Amino acid sequence: MLDFLKHAVAECTDGDATGEGAMNEDPIQANEPIVDAVVRASRALVGITVRALASVSDEVTLPQLRTLMVVSQHGAQTVSSLADRLDVHASTMTRMCSRLVSRGLVERRPSPLDRREVVIVLTALGQRLVDEVMDKRRREIDDVVRHMSSDDRDRVVAALQLFARAAESPLSASPPAAEAPAELVNAVRPPST
Repeated sequence: MLDFLKHAVAECTDGDATGEGAMNEDPIQANEPIVDAVVRASRALVGITVRALASVSDEVTLPQLRTLMVVSQHGAQTVSSLADRLDVHASTMTRMCSRLVSRGLVERRPSPLDRREVVIVLTALGQRLVDEVMDKRRREIDDVVRHMSSDDRDRVVAALQLFARAAESPLSASPPAAEAPAELVNAVRPPST
């Protein structure tokens, strides 16, 4: 695998397969095109997300929607676990949940594991709201993807899978900085003609 990565780095930076040139390049400079591409793509995705959120902005605030999304993704949660997941103080989350309860988007229920605890669960209305935002976001992403060729879609899938894997890996398991971008660049590079 290391030989493949060295070759990909050399190919992507006009060096040779022995690793000369490209492997001596400053890793930060080698990463710049990739970082720029990821930032640009993330801006596009944020724009899509903002438009999806705008469809429910009269119903919930962004922090409330984030709370609903966490409960939708991870299931019933105690207020303290929600606060931890969203990195807010427990008293803030308690107030947030009270507002969501009053709007009929979540319910407080006794925990099935410990009757002394109360968990927050989505109501059908809360799940519909989350589904509406997610469906709108998926439709808009689908519209963007439809404008790509089949080969481009395959490269995007490969690149995003590599990016997600690298983002989820512990730092100690990450490849050295000069090697990681080559695999990503190779995945998104159009085939030579």
